[in-house]
Amino acid sequence: MYLLSKHIAILQRPVLVWAAFGALLGTATAATSKPVVHKRHAVTHRRRVTHAAARVNAAPVTRDVTRAAILHTTDRANLHAAIARKRTRGRHVFYNPWTEPTYADSTVGDKVDGEDLAVRKAAVDALGPYNGTVVVADPHTGRILSIVNQKLALGGAYQPCSTVKVMVSLASLKEGVVDPSSNVRISRRSSMDMTRALAMSNNLYFAKLGQELGFERVVRYGKLFGMGEKAGLDIPGEQPGYLASDVPQSGVGMMTSFGDGIRLTPLELTSIISTVANNGTMYYLQYPQSQDDVQKSVPRIKRQLDLGDLADSIKPGMMGAVEYGTARRAGYSNLDETILGKTGTCTDTAQPGVHLGWFGSFNEFGDKKLVVVVLLTGGRGVSGPIASGIAGNVYHNLALANYFKPAAPALETTSLLTQPAAQQASTATQQ
Repeated sequence: MYLLSKHIAILQRPVLVWAAFGALLGTATAATSKPVVHKRHAVTHRRRVTHAAARVNAAPVTRDVTRAAILHTTDRANLHAAIARKRTRGRHVFYNPWTEPTYADSTVGDKVDGEDLAVRKAAVDALGPYNGTVVVADPHTGRILSIVNQKLALGGAYQPCSTVKVMVSLASLKEGVVDPSSNVRISRRSSMDMTRALAMSNNLYFAKLGQELGFERVVRYGKLFGMGEKAGLDIPGEQPGYLASDVPQSGVGMMTSFGDGIRLTPLELTSIISTVANNGTMYYLQYPQSQDDVQKSVPRIKRQLDLGDLADSIKPGMMGAVEYGTARRAGYSNLDETILGKTGTCTDTAQPGVHLGWFGSFNEFGDKKLVVVVLLTGGRGVSGPIASGIAGNVYHNLALANYFKPAAPALETTSLLTQPAAQQASTATQQ
């Protein structure tokens, strides 16, 4: 029995030691009051606490949700909060940088008493729901036949984007900087001539021309083509554009490829395209306010540009833009109806929330030559190619209405009231 009790005591001794050690460890743990938490669980807990605090402290975001869940906001602090929270309750929230709507009723407030109503109908139908303006003019007289969205056309001046390349092309040819048929190297492995550069609207090509011309000559030719001045003659509400007096911070190359440092109005572009269309004669644009004004209006020449054959040198490039370049949407099924034009697409540097789509064009078919200029303002879905499609629809609508066909000659009718007395008597006898 003594030996048995001794063996039992020996076996129990480790148990007692571990019990004592456990009690000691429990006392130390209680003293520190720090629960043991797994590291991964601790990180998750901290994230939950941080997110909860962020939801409590975050400022409310002012927003107006439109289609595609695009988020609009005008408050800068709320804007940053919206960008940081890309996901809200399982769906994406997208930041929209545009401040101008892409779609609007562009006919509100227009006065049409002195307009050609057939031309206006074609222009309104072509523009459709887009936020923009359409100007249609006669290049041989300077008369404006219709303006859709007169407020934008008369009072809005925007960066011309690539439409400035029309003026740069003529200036470069006049100054002998480039030959229309020679290739200009724009990179180590590529070069192109002016026709293709205009058709494809190559920015490197025209940036290089701008560097060759220099700022002073660019400004001189810009003024010669009417930039920075009113294009119309006593048109109510017309405001002039702007032409920089100093080199833009982006450089002359950006000025001659994207129009940096220039603010162009739709009427100014209409005047420039009209001058190209009639080979150098710049007319004052006249916008009759009534049919009586239409009868009294007389063409007035603003200045005669000594372009010689230079206008004919850039027309193949403007034609190529419609046939295979950036303005392909302007063309339609009848290949005999030639349209020439130049597109422009960019974000306005002075108004970064406005994206622009320009197209200046004229036709060389039918009995009547017209200049059609389109400017679209907005955000997503606005571009020069879209504007060219609208201009193409203007020509198309007018062609369907037989606008370009020559008027039928008047039939000559003879009445007894206008016949001499002897002839009347002879006619009576025969009856």
